[in-house]
Amino acid sequence: MRIGLITAAPDHPLLAAAGALLTARGHRVEALDPRGPAGDGPLADVYLLKARTPAALALARSLEERGAPVVNPAAATELCQDRTAMAELARRAGLPFAPTRTADGPAALLALAEAGELALPLVVKSRHSRRHDLVARVDGLTRLRALAEQWPGEPVVAQPYLPSTGWDQKLWVVAGQLFCTRRRSELADPGHTAQPHGPAGFGPGDLPAERARLALRVGEVFGLDVYGVDLLDGPDEAVVVDVNAFPGIRGQAGAPEALAALALRAAAAGSRGSRPLPGPRTAAPADAGPGATAR
Repeated sequence: MRIGLITAAPDHPLLAAAGALLTARGHRVEALDPRGPAGDGPLADVYLLKARTPAALALARSLEERGAPVVNPAAATELCQDRTAMAELARRAGLPFAPTRTADGPAALLALAEAGELALPLVVKSRHSRRHDLVARVDGLTRLRALAEQWPGEPVVAQPYLPSTGWDQKLWVVAGQLFCTRRRSELADPGHTAQPHGPAGFGPGDLPAERARLALRVGEVFGLDVYGVDLLDGPDEAVVVDVNAFPGIRGQAGAPEALAALALRAAAAGSRGSRPLPGPRTAAPADAGPGATAR
């Protein structure tokens, strides 16, 4: 089999480890830098779409149009880059996604807050997810005014700042196999430095069953095979604050093996002409619940 990696960093630990496993089994692994020309040579049996830049998405779409299977599909990957579309799809599917409001920029949020139409504290994020985008906690109008000056014209989403332990539960899924850890939230209060349940590790066996089911449901809704789900830590009902297509999944034993196995299954399915449809899977409408999106 020939496996293509759509990435500008083929030495990423997850890709490198999965690639080494595939190579050891006699398969050919090739990196395809999305910043360069795509070419029109023979297609690989499957492509792993790790990069999420516009150039990478365009390359993935062109490969799909030529009949190549891509994991994750370009349409599903692109949807996860738009936090407004992400929240709306999650709401329609009944996922407990954080309430999300879209605005043309921080200045528009400031006007709403000054008019008493937007409660603080809240979390402000760039609408379009990318490297070095805006993610900030806003406790008062002074901070919001500063963001309006620093990020003029930046489309944003706003979510209420929800109480938590100051840590996030990072869940990753590779073809239905679950991995997880806790990470301190970059938005947490300075005093929230200690692990909420001590320094012991946090793995799938420590994850409540309903949260594990939620993580798998996210993949079904968004049409993803390799993805991450960020949940607020704590005993309360789970709240999804972000979904990421093909995250790094660093330091998780078994993740490279799961990715290598997925690549081979997707390649075999593609050779039979029965690969997954490119794009999010349609979910039946459900009550909006706590994930309602305000526009």
